[in-house]
Parts: sequence; structure tokens; C-alpha cells
Amino acid sequence: MGVAGDLLATYQNVIDDLVLVTGDNGVFDVVVDDTVIYSKTETGRHAEPGEVLDLFTAHVGPDVARYGEHVG
Repeated sequence: MGVAGDLLATYQNVIDDLVLVTGDNGVFDVVVDDTVIYSKTETGRHAEPGEVLDLFTAHVGPDVARYGEHVG
């Protein structure tokens, strides 16, 4: 599905904006609320399938429900 699709399918209930910005030299950074949660430049590799979703989940914390779930 890809990173954007994974994030929207799982957390569409909490994502207000999802912006894809093209860049030069294979830049691939994922920024949430001004915090870089994944950077291809820093890791030297592209994200593995599900990796960015896992990082997003860790960033928002366990109290944030996935789409269709109820926390509490």
C-alpha cells in the first residue's frame, strides 16, 4: 500500500494533513508535528514495509485509537 496509504488507512481519524513533497537526491523524510520520525538520509536506507507506521504509532502513543478502534 505504501507509507501514505498505511498511515491514512490506520490513522485517518487523527491525521489532519498529509503532504507529500517531492525532492532531489532521493530525500525521504517523515515529519509529524515538526518532529522527524524517519529520515532516509539519517538511516542511509529506505524504510522497510510497516516501519514508518510503527514509528508513527510510537510517536502518537498508545492512547490514540487506530481508525475503527476505541481506546479506553
